[in-house]
Amino acid sequence: MNDAPLGLLFAVLAALILMSGFFSSSETGMMSLNRYRLKHLRKQHHKGAMRASKLLERPDRLIGLILIGNNLVNIAASAIATVIAIRLYGDAGIVIATILLTLVILIFAEVTPKTIAALYPEKIAFPASVVLLPLMRLLIPLVAIVNWVTNGLLRLLGINTNEAGEERVSREELRTIVSDPDAMIPQRHRGMLVNILDLEGVTVDDIMVPRNEFYGIDLDESDECILETIHRSSHTLLPVWREDSNNIEGVLHLRNVSRVVDRDGLSRSGLIAALDKPYFIPESTPLHTQLRNFQQKKFRLALVVDEYGDVIGLVAVADILEEIVGEFTSNLSDSSDEIYPQRDGSYVFDGGASVRDINKALKWELPTDGPKTLSGLVLEYLESFPDGNAGLRISNYCFEILELEGNVVRAVKGRPSE
Repeated sequence: MNDAPLGLLFAVLAALILMSGFFSSSETGMMSLNRYRLKHLRKQHHKGAMRASKLLERPDRLIGLILIGNNLVNIAASAIATVIAIRLYGDAGIVIATILLTLVILIFAEVTPKTIAALYPEKIAFPASVVLLPLMRLLIPLVAIVNWVTNGLLRLLGINTNEAGEERVSREELRTIVSDPDAMIPQRHRGMLVNILDLEGVTVDDIMVPRNEFYGIDLDESDECILETIHRSSHTLLPVWREDSNNIEGVLHLRNVSRVVDRDGLSRSGLIAALDKPYFIPESTPLHTQLRNFQQKKFRLALVVDEYGDVIGLVAVADILEEIVGEFTSNLSDSSDEIYPQRDGSYVFDGGASVRDINKALKWELPTDGPKTLSGLVLEYLESFPDGNAGLRISNYCFEILELEGNVVRAVKGRPSE
């Protein structure tokens, strides 16, 4: 080597620095690959992804291979650089070679290639796998020996190399990924995916229609009143009860109305015969579970009961679907008869408005772990029944009671606190 022409030595040194850059960029590119995108590309039989996946099956061996190659070329580059420097500058060349080679390797073989690989991992890793895969087969004995020694040292330090399993994403992590505005998911689809993830944390009593707001048929009413109820119904499924809405007789599907009404008017016997069996569910049932139950049992309406077996509300398939896709109308003033925007930026709420509906409609963050309605929330914070209009602050929102009827808050004015 001492007799080799300087031109040849410089050429070999440049080649070694390029090889060092290759190994450095390969390491960063391989480790920066998105594992889920890699699975997707592998299912599409992408050749680069298939090669990279095979290498990443044993990341310890891949890192071992890359570091063996990187260290070999760096040491060889150091030796050649030292020879060149000594021939040019004598003994002082050793110091010069050390300083210059460190800078060259740092810039051209470490920082620059690794930065490029971190920014474009697929463009670096997939072509690099063409070289790394056969190189792994060639150097597998040496790589296996190195890994055996290093794994033994790790075990002595109390580190179990077998504990590192497949990368998994929790529900909250998946929510963060989906919510990321940089994700290539349309805004509407992103909202639907987040809502699906939220179903597990919401129970049927959060979205049910309370019993005092039931729209249905009372068999104790006159035939004319029952016919008027059927005529005015905007629902296709009506609960039917006797004496009290806690005594549900069944559910009437309006597709069977021809069996209920004849030439003489209402047929009570036909009405009873047309009723479907009521379907009761516990109030604590998570929405994702109830949606699956609706699908399996072929029901579209369920009656919610408390721990004592009393009916406290009802929930329909459409209610759960709206939790996923949102309201079927987006205009606040048209879609809600419980929230009334005011010119001063405040809102007047119906006391029976759902706290969750208010949060969703206005992007507020009122507490949802207590009462389900705004009336109940206000009374809980007051800890008493007010004698008249009263003001209070809940979280970051100010409220004023506008109308009180008995022990129920009928109207509330609210706005975010400044």
